[in-house]
Amino acid sequence: MPDLPTPQDATEAALFAECWDAVLSYADLCTVGPESAGHLASEAFAAGLREAREAGTGPGAARRPARLPRIPLLLVAVRTTAAAWEESGRGDGLDPDLRLWLNSEHAARYTGPPLGRPVALRGLRDMQEPDAALLWLTEVEALPPHVVARTLGLDPATVSDEVAQVRGLFRDRCRRNHLDTPMDARCRSYARLLDAVHRSPAADIPGDLSRHLATCVPCAEAAACLRPHGGGLPAALAGGVLGWGGLAYLERRRRAAEARLAAHPGADPDAPARPGAHKARMVRGALLVTAVLVSALALAVSMTQGGSSAGTGAADGDLAARRPVTDPGFSLPDTAATRPASKTPKPSASPSPRADRATRDPDPEPQGTPSTTARPGTPRPSTAEPPSCTAVYDFVNEWTDGFQAIVTVTTDRALDDWRVAWSFRDGQRVGQMWDAEYAQNGPRVTATAADYNKSVAAGGKLTFGFLGSWRGANSPAYDLTLDGRTCALKTG
Repeated sequence: MPDLPTPQDATEAALFAECWDAVLSYADLCTVGPESAGHLASEAFAAGLREAREAGTGPGAARRPARLPRIPLLLVAVRTTAAAWEESGRGDGLDPDLRLWLNSEHAARYTGPPLGRPVALRGLRDMQEPDAALLWLTEVEALPPHVVARTLGLDPATVSDEVAQVRGLFRDRCRRNHLDTPMDARCRSYARLLDAVHRSPAADIPGDLSRHLATCVPCAEAAACLRPHGGGLPAALAGGVLGWGGLAYLERRRRAAEARLAAHPGADPDAPARPGAHKARMVRGALLVTAVLVSALALAVSMTQGGSSAGTGAADGDLAARRPVTDPGFSLPDTAATRPASKTPKPSASPSPRADRATRDPDPEPQGTPSTTARPGTPRPSTAEPPSCTAVYDFVNEWTDGFQAIVTVTTDRALDDWRVAWSFRDGQRVGQMWDAEYAQNGPRVTATAADYNKSVAAGGKLTFGFLGSWRGANSPAYDLTLDGRTCALKTG
């Protein structure tokens, strides 16, 4: 698999984590298996990033030439790379339906004369890049408003108003592009009527116009972009920019967004609490109180039975065996018994692995420190002092023999350099990593800072991602440390 390009600065590095998951998701739709998907995603990611760099540093950079925002730009690179595979005789790794599409007149629209391309694609290109990015993240990637605000550096209180404004801008660009499109006389006669109808939300579509839209693809695409209501804008954007597989990609991204929200319900301060979460906390609290009482009773009984050293030793042993139960910071690790033995390579109609985890475990607990019920030989970090960092090990995607994960560590102290290490239980191997250098010795993986992200302020975060392989089981990482100090670990 080709290596991913090295980020040039911190801004570009942050975009890796944002874009790679989307690129891999669309590449998986376009191919017949995970290995081909990885190759296609890596080639397309490298090609798309080169194109973005050239557009930003070339002779016309001062004029900011019209181009797509990062995610759709990289997704188009996936389709372009797939077309290059087909032309060079490597099409056996592509989805058969995609190969048929690539050799049809439908694909020719995306590479032919600019005025003949889909209206949604042209409209998005004509917008300022920040506005186009806001529209794409909201409508296609289905990210919550607070996540969009954090990603684009916007005020969360005004995101909804800005989204409404960019929707209006997009419709205006599409309206002008549709009128500029070369049309036959019949389409031209309906163009003004189509514009007038969609300027007035209360207006009914005349019967002859409705029949025309049922048979004319370009006019129907324009109508979907101009329609102010009805919820068709996400499909118009995804289909207009991607072409083949646009609707399937849209569904995947919605499922992924729902899985992230289910796995991290506290991320959105306005999100309602999950049903049953309070009850689950009450049950856990009752169990903890019961365990404390049982431990205290056992200790009292042993002390009243003559105070012998043997009795005291037995009581101490019993107390030590129960201690992890009374500590709310410990929980059972995610073992192979709780995970499916195999997965289909292309679950296009089923929830993502993270959604599946959220269904099996609706109230996940921190899993960085295994309890006494963990498999024998698992090291247990010392609890003599509280952790000076917190970490999130986030499963982003998973397929038949591989997976993608992102590690985010929040440090309580300032760092001039950093080293993050963790262990795998099931023989997983890291294959590629970005935003850090890595070395693996058996189950232990060590990630060290790149040149551009060594310094982290107190209370700041460091983030890096990687691709790995697994067989049989893919339990989360455990025993994660920052510069040798144990971090409180959560998995998602």
